[in-house]
Amino acid sequence: MTLRLGDIVPDFEAPTTEGPIHFHEWAGKSWVVLFSHPKNYTPVCTTELGYTAKLKPEFEKRNVKAIGLSVDKLEDHHGWAKDIEETQGAALNFPLIADADKKVANLYDMIHPNASDTFTVRSVFVIDPNKKLRLSLTYPASTGRNFDEILRVIDSLQLTDGYKVATPVNWKNGEDVIIVPSVKDEEAHKLFPNGFKTIKPYLRTVPQPKG
Repeated sequence: MTLRLGDIVPDFEAPTTEGPIHFHEWAGKSWVVLFSHPKNYTPVCTTELGYTAKLKPEFEKRNVKAIGLSVDKLEDHHGWAKDIEETQGAALNFPLIADADKKVANLYDMIHPNASDTFTVRSVFVIDPNKKLRLSLTYPASTGRNFDEILRVIDSLQLTDGYKVATPVNWKNGEDVIIVPSVKDEEAHKLFPNGFKTIKPYLRTVPQPKG
């Protein structure tokens, strides 16, 4: 199944390190970062899971739940969790799905046969509270993901959902944003009474609105 931006993501039931879940029910009204791992006891995945555990306060500030997936058995996950805490200085504090039958991996197209017909690629899915896919990223097995970038994208998505703005290249939370072209100047003056900067008629910047 190919998931596209704006699609409602598939629901599923699966065992995890925090007990069985019904995915849509577990997600509730939160944003979700679902990310897959090629295999347990692999070095890159170990660093990723440890770093994600450290980011829990940042996720909570943004109403985000993290959940990982590996195509290994649940009993293997528990042993790996001990290694993650020992080597990364952070205990696993979010569920890790045991997808030994590859049901979820196939639902979300996480197995790319030309890379490996056995293990998942490093997929990332950002899902909003309406269960819609808002971002998908695919990394090769050899490259660890940039979770600071994932947080940055979530900041952008949450901001632009609330205001008629877009975020420019390399934008970080707190920096100026762009007024979307569909907003005419007359409306822009009402939306942003403190003013905005017109660089080109189609390129207008404004300080980031405060939520």
